Amino acid sequence: MPFSLYLHPLSSYCQKAKTAFYEKGLDFETRMLDGSEPVAGEFAKLSPVGRFPILVDGDRVVFEATSIIDHIDLNHPEPRLIPADAQLAVETRMWDRFFDNYISTPQQRLVLSAIGRDSAGLDGGATLRAGLETAYSVLDERMAGREWVVGDRFSLADCAAAPALLYADWTHPIPERHRHLWVYRTRLISCPSYARALDEARPYRHLFPLGAPTDRD
Repeated sequence: MPFSLYLHPLSSYCQKAKTAFYEKGLDFETRMLDGSEPVAGEFAKLSPVGRFPILVDGDRVVFEATSIIDHIDLNHPEPRLIPADAQLAVETRMWDRFFDNYISTPQQRLVLSAIGRDSAGLDGGATLRAGLETAYSVLDERMAGREWVVGDRFSLADCAAAPALLYADWTHPIPERHRHLWVYRTRLISCPSYARALDEARPYRHLFPLGAPTDRD
């Protein structure tokens, strides 16, 4: 039975999970979440909290993009996205959380604030923007002399980084002075596994509330 992945292509966390599948060359059935039935009803039963992506693998249901990648890496380990070395695995998961918590979360809250769905707008989003500026600086220093964020191979952390940095720059532009971070972001967008996920999102770019760039990415 093939994997079934409940997703929307524009979602950063769905892109994160799809990148892992493409990196491993694993097939999956897309269950498109566009409000139509029967997929909407199936999804409501699988995810009462209404969050996606959701992976169905036989009788297993796995939620959260990080856990989905953990699951497929355990069962289909090559190429590894979580290193076999225990200390490198800890470091990989640490940076995965960095991208989700310190890049994606403030980025998404800024978007929600812009459309009146988050109280972050009470200070004009200044606190969230300051947090992103700090995260950008940390990443720029981290990526000096590095190809990937952990070790010498593409990993779970890079799966998280690709969509996080794409949308972060669209929301609160990465300063040009962070040249190491810019090189890394460009490398991620060019990576075949993420480029495929990004291409599949292109028909939906007009839905990005702040407006997607028309001349890049």
